[in-house]
Amino acid sequence: MAISDSLRQVASTLSNLVHTRLELAAVELEEELAHFSSSLLWSLAALFFAGIAVLLAVLTVVAAFWDTYRYTVLLSLLALFSFLSLGIFMWLRSKFSKKSSFLSHSLAELKKDAASLRGVDTSKKEQV
Repeated sequence: MAISDSLRQVASTLSNLVHTRLELAAVELEEELAHFSSSLLWSLAALFFAGIAVLLAVLTVVAAFWDTYRYTVLLSLLALFSFLSLGIFMWLRSKFSKKSSFLSHSLAELKKDAASLRGVDTSKKEQV
């Protein structure tokens, strides 16, 4: 009878542990989805308005120099926008490469749980 009670207690503890970890994973997933959708929406809005502004600026500059330096202005604007797009691309690439991995907190907690079940002391690792 004592063994069955102990097994029930262990099963209950493991069930609660898995439940907690799944809740953490679900919260992280919801946060990532909310962050992604918000970022996507605001990025699209910013791109739309930036595109309109750039188009109007280019038309204004080209119209101002139409009679004298039409080709020089067009080539200069082409070089400027190419340089800006390359800079933004490089910045975005570095930003996405620095982002933490998906569900990193859940995976870290699961590693701690596995170490605890094996009897490894994880408190010494955390202090370093």
